Amino acid sequence: MNKTIIIAEAGVNHNGDIETAKRLIDVASDAGVDYVKFQTFKAERLVSPSAQKAKYQIKNDKNSDDLQLNMLKKLELSDADHKELISYCKSKNINFFSTAFDDEGISYLSSLNFDMFKIPSGELTNYPYLKAIAKTGLPVILSTGMANLDEIEKSINVLVSYGTKKSEITVLHCNTEYPTPMIDVNLKAMLTIKEKLGVSIGYSDHTLGLEVPIAAVALGAKIIEKHFTLDRSLKGPDHKASLEPNELKEMVIAIRNIEMAISGNGLKEASLSEKKNIHIARKSIHLSKDLTSGSIINEQDIISLRPGDGICTMNWENIIGKQVNKDLKKFTKLTLKDLS
Repeated sequence: MNKTIIIAEAGVNHNGDIETAKRLIDVASDAGVDYVKFQTFKAERLVSPSAQKAKYQIKNDKNSDDLQLNMLKKLELSDADHKELISYCKSKNINFFSTAFDDEGISYLSSLNFDMFKIPSGELTNYPYLKAIAKTGLPVILSTGMANLDEIEKSINVLVSYGTKKSEITVLHCNTEYPTPMIDVNLKAMLTIKEKLGVSIGYSDHTLGLEVPIAAVALGAKIIEKHFTLDRSLKGPDHKASLEPNELKEMVIAIRNIEMAISGNGLKEASLSEKKNIHIARKSIHLSKDLTSGSIINEQDIISLRPGDGICTMNWENIIGKQVNKDLKKFTKLTLKDLS
């Protein structure tokens, strides 16, 4: 059975507090995800002093200040924070993961011995960033919010030309509206990415609820990324589009169930669990009236009844015209031994 990689995106939902970050790790570990992911950045290297917040950030941050820089500075994780969280993840038997947003961040995460890199949607068209990621030689997860197919293909070409193996690129279909309206999900685009670009696919979800990531797994997503929080009512840019702890756990359970449901051999046949029900649920040929020995069976003499462990009713026409070799009562389940 192919196991979907589930990444619980804590992102900046720690609100700059290391203890909150640890509580998020607790939740992710309890839910059974594969990775808990944070974000590694220095605000001054990510945005200009005049960069404005997105509308959803202004609304969700509950702050009249509309500058990204001031918001992001409060959400940075220090080197000490990273090391403390990595150690805490080990104690909780869950993989620590993070996203970098510039060359310095990539170099820093490389020093932490990650086994792959995640490229966020906003960096998909950042040529020097893509180049730096590719030079690590590690597998890459590429989010594609706001992108069209041509932009995704160009990004993949940059990665491949600087050292990333195409077979080690997983492209996540994504929409960067937080939360994403269902009408804008366009989950079929994930399949188009796979067909047209020949890459492994996944889905990074910003919708409210559990349905879409579960559907994505049913359609073939190999990686699922989903934001989560301790409480959706908390102040901060991403809480509103995040799952709460019980929902994260429900999503993981549902995805694991879907994996089992689609892991069969593809043959249409009775499963091991249902074979015992065949005779109970199906019907076989019974008599609809008493018959004496030597009687010739006509269609009015027989009826389909459960159980189905006698002569299958698909032999209906073959039984008509046969002779019974003994006296038989109404509702007798016919057997071949009853016929001459």
